[in-house]
Amino acid sequence: MITVEDVRRVALPLPRAYEVLVRDRIKFRVGSLVFVAFSRDETLMGFGFPREEREHLVSSRPETFRLPSPGDMRYQWVVADMAALDPDEMEELVIDAWRMCVPKGVAREFLGED
Repeated sequence: MITVEDVRRVALPLPRAYEVLVRDRIKFRVGSLVFVAFSRDETLMGFGFPREEREHLVSSRPETFRLPSPGDMRYQWVVADMAALDPDEMEELVIDAWRMCVPKGVAREFLGED
């Protein structure tokens, strides 16, 4: 099972990323934008994900992914069951969520993309 510490090892080295505790929930931000957040019991991980693609992601693997709460549907957000994620998948989701929050040049430079 993926843990918060596993996610922390991926998220904190990302440029401009930092960790906060908000109402007993761990969140990772770039500026004021949250790109990853955990449920209080740390079994669910919410992450930034393109709104137009989330229905497909959730329907392709409903045992792993779910739509956010009705109040969070306005955001580009999906929720994953951490027990169902593997490390490589988690890393990809976290980095992609971070990319949504930083300038394209920052992401390209950090990831070594031309």
